[in-house]
Amino acid sequence: MAQASRHQRVTVLVADDHPIYREGIVRAVKDRPDLELVGEAADGREALERIKDLAPDVAVLDIRMPGLEGTQVLTALKRDGHETEVLFLSAFMESELAYRTVAEGAKGYLSKESSRQEICDAIVTVSRGDTALAPEVQAGLAREIQQRDGPNGRPELTARENEVLHLIAEGKSAPQIGREIHLSPTTVKSHLHTLYEKLGVSDRAAAVAEAMRRGLLE
Repeated sequence: MAQASRHQRVTVLVADDHPIYREGIVRAVKDRPDLELVGEAADGREALERIKDLAPDVAVLDIRMPGLEGTQVLTALKRDGHETEVLFLSAFMESELAYRTVAEGAKGYLSKESSRQEICDAIVTVSRGDTALAPEVQAGLAREIQQRDGPNGRPELTARENEVLHLIAEGKSAPQIGREIHLSPTTVKSHLHTLYEKLGVSDRAAAVAEAMRRGLLE
């Protein structure tokens, strides 16, 4: 985890494809004596390359960018083991989106309507490894967690989702599952999508592995 020393300034990279908005954040960072701007980027692909080159303590990313979206940049950073913490700025205060970004390793999720001081304070917070979340998404985030995780930290699966999970663990395809439990392929795929969301994965193999890790499969 990238953490700045108390006696050093937090190094920051700012990425946003709207130059006027980005310049506002850049100026705010430059005005803070505890922060040091080390780079800017106008799209996701440039942001990823600059983060890899500069290794800032914190990357402030617009969640929607051309080239690569902010979430794709985060995924690449975590996959490759980079320690830069990520603070997302978004015009979309959706609890599901916030949950997904935090689950994937983001430390912050703020509204683009946040004040410059709030954003700079959040940069300092996430540089320490703590979480900074917009008030608008905090309650929704709690609901998302409750919907996905039961009292033992396990996702709450419906009886049908549990049935589908066990069948994919047996190596059965969506059409085979549909025939066995009398569901259309579209309905099976819908159950699979929900399973992936609840387990925080993106494919069948990962779903089975994660389900075994969480004790959902014997």
